[in-house]
Amino acid sequence: MSTRIAPVIPGTKAELALIEEKILLERGRISPLYQILLNAPEIAQGWEALLTAIRNRNSLSPAIREMIILRVAVLNRAQYEYDAHVPHAIKAGLSNEKIVALKQRPISNLFDSHESSVLNLTDVMTLDIHVPDEIFEPIKAQYNDQEILELVATIAAYNMVSRLLNALHIGH
Repeated sequence: MSTRIAPVIPGTKAELALIEEKILLERGRISPLYQILLNAPEIAQGWEALLTAIRNRNSLSPAIREMIILRVAVLNRAQYEYDAHVPHAIKAGLSNEKIVALKQRPISNLFDSHESSVLNLTDVMTLDIHVPDEIFEPIKAQYNDQEILELVATIAAYNMVSRLLNALHIGH
């Protein structure tokens, strides 16, 4: 299945050179996702700024962040996103066992209570949207306000990523 809109081939539009350069500096390449985003330069620029802050400039542990990203990808059936983040999860220290367990529902007992509370929040935000107090209370007990915002923003942002990937058939 091909993408629903045409990718912009890097280097083919002079007016995109600065945006492409910034993406290359942050990501090391211009992925199929960013080639699609380049169709709307302002969105590509904003996307890059937001996702760079979420992935590379927050206080969450890389393992927690990648656990969230993989779980969102699984819940939203975004295989491209899942495949893209498995190497990051391994580098962040997630075991292969836990990576596979992120595909299971309900949440596997391989995850400790701290991880399970994050996965519960991820599941509820992704599938139910409204977060009841009983899901939020364990998060509030474990994280400060900055970290809570970063957790919620990571879950929300990667729901945005997976939904765009799926809607436009990127990586399918």
